Amino acid sequence: MKKSWKDSIYLQREELARILREPMSRLAERCTSVWGDRERLDEVLVSGFSSIPHGTFLYCVGTDGMQICDNVGQSGVAAGHFGRDRSPRPYMKEVVPSWGFLLSDAYISLNERRPSLTALQVVRQDEHWLGYLGADFDLRNLKVTAELYDEPGYWRQVKGDPAIRGSVFMQTRVESPMDRNMEQALSILEELFTQRGVFQCILHFSSSQATIWTADDPFRYRILDHEALNDPDICLVFPSRPYPSNAAIPQVDIKRILDTLQSLRLTDPTFYLRTASINIFNGTVSLTFSCDGSHYMHYVEFLMKDTTFWF
Repeated sequence: MKKSWKDSIYLQREELARILREPMSRLAERCTSVWGDRERLDEVLVSGFSSIPHGTFLYCVGTDGMQICDNVGQSGVAAGHFGRDRSPRPYMKEVVPSWGFLLSDAYISLNERRPSLTALQVVRQDEHWLGYLGADFDLRNLKVTAELYDEPGYWRQVKGDPAIRGSVFMQTRVESPMDRNMEQALSILEELFTQRGVFQCILHFSSSQATIWTADDPFRYRILDHEALNDPDICLVFPSRPYPSNAAIPQVDIKRILDTLQSLRLTDPTFYLRTASINIFNGTVSLTFSCDGSHYMHYVEFLMKDTTFWF
């Protein structure tokens, strides 16, 4: 089963907590004997900074969230934070588990406005909680250990603008140039998909254009307007390429998908397709209708549903 983006975040956080928990605990123990002494705390954090992997700043706060030493970073002591009230910060509002270590949720830092997170380790004297050792991390400096997540293959529906949904029965599809030339436009797109290296396309039916991405130049998109979609010569612009063997959508199903999109665009004058996209590697088809509702589904499920399902 494919991991969701939330699963990937969980695995990444779990690995980060694993490598931080022990060094944070050891450094917190060293802070106990000098707790309340600003200069000596700074010295302990400076000497222990390198033991905290990927850290940006270290500091100590009391149980009330007030900082009792300076910030310590890669270049040493960074003055100006002693006495700072950190209690309003997101990580100070989370509940520290009974075992005394917390890896916060990510948040946006105050100064740099970057995604960051904080680890808090309880500093104890016997059973009494003195406060916390804090370690801030810039997400740019953290090594990604989890695999890049894949889009789930199940059908997802996303509701759009309520104002558009509320007035859907007051509108009627206006025939666009692409509508009048639909069969030729889709035949050209089929050629580009199956023979010319296009792997993703967004079709804008109402504005009569298509945005395409090619395997030869995947980081840039190209826009085909109505004139291009009405001229088979446009295919000469793109070199002939074999259909990718690792595509999730079989070559023979491209035409079936495009034909179904044509039906969804033209069948009903009130509920009609406004935009659609196809990605042959994701194996996904997306649809946005006149009611501004969007659907994302696997191409097999898409082909199993005829127009009676949608209308």
